[in-house]
Amino acid sequence: MEPLFVLGIFIGGIIASQLLANPEPMIIHPDLAADLQQYNITDTAHIVPQDLFNWPALATPRGIIMMIVGGFLVGFGTRYAGGCTSGHAIMGLSTLQWPSLVATCCFMAGGFIMTHLILPYILAL
Repeated sequence: MEPLFVLGIFIGGIIASQLLANPEPMIIHPDLAADLQQYNITDTAHIVPQDLFNWPALATPRGIIMMIVGGFLVGFGTRYAGGCTSGHAIMGLSTLQWPSLVATCCFMAGGFIMTHLILPYILAL
């Protein structure tokens, strides 16, 4: 049964990326584009900025450190919180679990801190 499930995921990924893809460039708010240009992110036509997520950028010492530290923090946070963000935010909150509310609030606070305090510092290096 599992191979059929994996095959379905693979076929669904192909269908989504080839048949359901929007060929038009992404349109973002001009204020966001101006904020991104402050960090030398000029490619805003795609969902994932090519200025950040490309092999040359990831193969730098900073990119490797960010991947390793980021992976460690995600793994540690998942283990420490007793589940992932989706599990807590969707399943835990829908069943009114108090630990899931606390974990989801902490996930959100961590995301805001990373986005507004830590990531701008890292991108400025």
